[in-house]
Amino acid sequence: MTEKRPVSDIGQSAKAPEVASHHQRWRLALDKVTQRVESLSHYRHEGRVTRATGLVLEAVGIRLPLGSACLIELSAGTGNGDGERFAEAEVVGFSGDKLFLMPLADTSGLLPGARVLALSGNRLDVASARRFPLGDGLLGRVVDGNGRPLDDHGPLEQLPHAPLETPPINPLARAPIDTTIDVGIRAINGLLTVGRGQRMGLFAGSGVGKSVLLGMMARYTDADVIVVGLIGERGREVQDFIENILGEEGLARAVVVAAPADTSPLQRMQGAAYATRLAEDFRDQGRNVLLIMDSLTRYAMAAREIALAIGEPPATKGYPPSVFAKLPALVERAGNGKRGGGSITAFYTVLTEGDDQQDPIADSARAILDGHIVLSRQLAESGHYPAIDIEASISRAMPAVVDTRRLRQAQGFKQMISRYQRNRDLINVGAYVSGQDPQLDRAVALYPRLETFLQQRMNETAGIDHTRTELDRLIPIDD
Repeated sequence: MTEKRPVSDIGQSAKAPEVASHHQRWRLALDKVTQRVESLSHYRHEGRVTRATGLVLEAVGIRLPLGSACLIELSAGTGNGDGERFAEAEVVGFSGDKLFLMPLADTSGLLPGARVLALSGNRLDVASARRFPLGDGLLGRVVDGNGRPLDDHGPLEQLPHAPLETPPINPLARAPIDTTIDVGIRAINGLLTVGRGQRMGLFAGSGVGKSVLLGMMARYTDADVIVVGLIGERGREVQDFIENILGEEGLARAVVVAAPADTSPLQRMQGAAYATRLAEDFRDQGRNVLLIMDSLTRYAMAAREIALAIGEPPATKGYPPSVFAKLPALVERAGNGKRGGGSITAFYTVLTEGDDQQDPIADSARAILDGHIVLSRQLAESGHYPAIDIEASISRAMPAVVDTRRLRQAQGFKQMISRYQRNRDLINVGAYVSGQDPQLDRAVALYPRLETFLQQRMNETAGIDHTRTELDRLIPIDD
């Protein structure tokens, strides 16, 4: 016998397919809307690349301030899982509604009309590339110009990050240079004494031993922290400097920022600014920092590449005027902090092309630095290391950090070296007759010992006290 159902149950059974169909239509509609929303750009501002010539890209449809970062969309190719691939770039200029962009990395795969995206948050990891890691966690580490690790010691995301720009220090608030810093080099400690907070230039041609000299300073200095910026050098030299010149002892209290020659000019400039920013951070913590930058000339060359690419007219030896404005802006960030705080003692290498000391970058650097140490190719070829030309070198802050007796001692040493060098030809051909010039006689007698004093092996250190004891034996000066 068939069971009879109530009339109400029959009505509900008839409505069930209709309700299910209604829910299915809504679900399909919501899925379509969700897909459309997810396909929209995650960025608030967006433009398009209209031209790519040389190092510079031109973009329209987007307004960004000078110096800001953006992302340029590349073809998927070997991109990540979601098919997106981006290259970071910086706004280096503009003309009317056009922006001039300089990529920080390779842009292979760039298509006409590629999107230019303004960084507006945490869309991608590179969105935080304008903020760089700082702090003690970087000691013993090697990073690139973007603050990304080049070694295999783990990521740096957990460290505090900050932008590169810092407000300038009032020059009247800076502490004076009144304390010596020991760099472990006998010729510098005794005759070219450097003070804490001094900016020195190391002027040298290629292959005369400037990297070895810098490595000796990094190992033997009494500074608290060492920051090394390897800017525009050969990639092979980066590893060689870290392993063979700097060594484990030097690296343990150092941070190395490497932006080799094969990186973009913008990244080379950024690497120099980042190394300076690291030194500023340690200085603000009250530490005494030794900043070594190799080289200031490569930094200027990178600035020249960018300036010429965006249409700035060349001036002296192809260097546009803006390059000579960027050099003091970088160098002036080093030096002493406020009174009672830390210091940045900086050594900048300046590559004198063809051993020309009147090269425009060398001439400009000589004017803005607090002294210069000149390395001689002639001395290097004769096996004299470090190949410091004492006659051509000077430390402008030395009178402020040593007493009058030490100044007279260094002056007497230089006078004897100079007197011997001026008469070297006569001495070599046997035309020099002893007894005619008592000062020259003394210089000839002391010259072998003077030359020995100026030479130093790579694995040898000479502190300030030891150096002064040796000078007292060579050049006794009454108080």
